[in-house]
Amino acid sequence: MRLMETNQTEKLQKLQKLTAQYFTTLQPTNEANSYIAQFKVVNYLELGCLITDLLKLCILALDNDMHNFSKKDKSATINVSLILETILHLFPMDEMEFLGYVGEVVE
Repeated sequence: MRLMETNQTEKLQKLQKLTAQYFTTLQPTNEANSYIAQFKVVNYLELGCLITDLLKLCILALDNDMHNFSKKDKSATINVSLILETILHLFPMDEMEFLGYVGEVVE
């Protein structure tokens, strides 16, 4: 029975170490059950472009009228590459790697 407790303690310690190392995408805030996810932008212009492109994408999704949207205003084109790049930065790869290690620990 003592060996089983030692094994469980070692697994728990390993999981705690992995958690500290890999759970980095969400940072806790002062509020309970609230976290911050950050992404990098070059400057305010890129942030502004990202926000406006996200809004345009939402408008298009709601209106389902992509052709008319871009014909009205050529500056209304959406930088899909920027949106996808931002989503890629927000994707929690460290946490995914952690889950892989957790699977190995609990097997």
